[in-house]
Amino acid sequence: MPAKSRGVVVADEFADAVSKLVAESESLDFKRVGNVESVVKTVSAMANTSGGIVILGLEDAGKASGRDRLFGLEEKPECEGEIRRAMHSRVTPSLAPPACEMTLSRVPCKLREGTMGHIGIISVSKSNAVHSIVNGGTYGRFGSQNRQLSALEITELSLRRGVTSAVDIAVDVPVELLQTDTWQEYYKERGLSRDFPDCLRHLGLAEKEFQSGRWQPTVAAVLLFAEHPGDLLKRKCSIRVFHYRGHEVEYDPNTNLARPPITIDGPVLKQIRDAIKTVQNELSSGIQVSTQGVEFRQRYPVRVIQEAITNAVIHRDYRLSRDIHLRIFTNRIEVESPGVLPGAVTPENIGEIGSKPRNRALGVHLREFDKPPNLDAGEGVRMMFATMKRDGLYPPFYEEEADPLKEYVRVTLRNEARLSEWELFQDYLREHKTAGNADVRRILNLAGNRVKASKLLREWVDKGLIEIANPDAGTRNRKYRLRSAAEPKPLEAWLGRRLLSKGYGKELDELFKILLEKE
Repeated sequence: MPAKSRGVVVADEFADAVSKLVAESESLDFKRVGNVESVVKTVSAMANTSGGIVILGLEDAGKASGRDRLFGLEEKPECEGEIRRAMHSRVTPSLAPPACEMTLSRVPCKLREGTMGHIGIISVSKSNAVHSIVNGGTYGRFGSQNRQLSALEITELSLRRGVTSAVDIAVDVPVELLQTDTWQEYYKERGLSRDFPDCLRHLGLAEKEFQSGRWQPTVAAVLLFAEHPGDLLKRKCSIRVFHYRGHEVEYDPNTNLARPPITIDGPVLKQIRDAIKTVQNELSSGIQVSTQGVEFRQRYPVRVIQEAITNAVIHRDYRLSRDIHLRIFTNRIEVESPGVLPGAVTPENIGEIGSKPRNRALGVHLREFDKPPNLDAGEGVRMMFATMKRDGLYPPFYEEEADPLKEYVRVTLRNEARLSEWELFQDYLREHKTAGNADVRRILNLAGNRVKASKLLREWVDKGLIEIANPDAGTRNRKYRLRSAAEPKPLEAWLGRRLLSKGYGKELDELFKILLEKE
């Protein structure tokens, strides 16, 4: 086929694909060019939330349908340059690295009048920062709408994102209560010589109270040195260990807890050390008998357990009054810490980019103790993935709950008595209801092997284990559910918030790249 003909075919395919996108959401928006302010507001709001895609030159589905929606960038060609400039000059910090990744691409397609033109695709990542429009406020994305944030909400967002840390806030706690054995261990190891209050000030662990002018210890100082930090801070910040028989928690009077829960309190270094010892003691036999009487071998790399617990303590969100929950099951260990992943880190990319320090003060000072729990070199998460792979174990599996009422990050470590590929996928579907090719690759650590994931999905469909949840969708965007699940939701609901926030934007971006390569 001649090059020109191929280009027309691709343009037709692209126009059809874009014109069928009907549901705007937290991560997807359509705009005709012309209103630069509206575009900047939407992109900055997405960067402040979960990232997303804005399609320029596309009319809202409620005002037109099909090809009639495709006005293209050619409607007002000068706006593209204005938008690019505004992303840097009108937004602070600008929508660019290192804060976040933002691209504006021109994609060829056939427009509403049948002429060749371009659609603009703005792709913005979840940002490491909180972005404001100069003289225009700070916005967040709520469903398909942008809403200006209040001063309190901006502070809250900065804390959730890790731009600022709750551990750097000064608290009204008598400094003498922090002069403990843990402080003496730290003092000796660093070779300090000043008196205690002076040391805290020079270490950045004390702040001057604005009204009284008194120096007060920070939350970090209390967490590092107090014998019972939760009592002094009046919030939960301990570790709770639960050991269960079987694969799940049983919520009936005959609990399947192997023994009463264990609460680990004290300075954060002691919590980390005691939690690691507790898990090792719980797993000391190497064998656990399930509720059905089946024996399971239990063996986990100590370094991986240590890193998971250390990360939970160092990177948790200390503004939340919740304990870290460490659950031991027959087939896995779960470490669940309060808060969401900081910055631009997501469950999908954490294995590649590692973790971002939320509470820098804790990491900086913990590494100064004798035999620190980690090296604070930003390599811990990648080490966990590499070690589990080296030992022939399933990779760490990260999940995030962003609901403000129950925010948490959970990392699951599975032991060498590995579940089959189907059992892992089935467990995921029971919790998340639907899943696609990208989910299979992430769960089974298949990296970019889309073909292998597709083969498994076809096999499970043929066996009657699962069925397609959205048969009207294209192959690349299909979702699957357990055979016994409820009827699929309408296409509009399927294209809603959850799908887009869980990776549809990336699939769409990938589609555009493929079309561009063909063109």
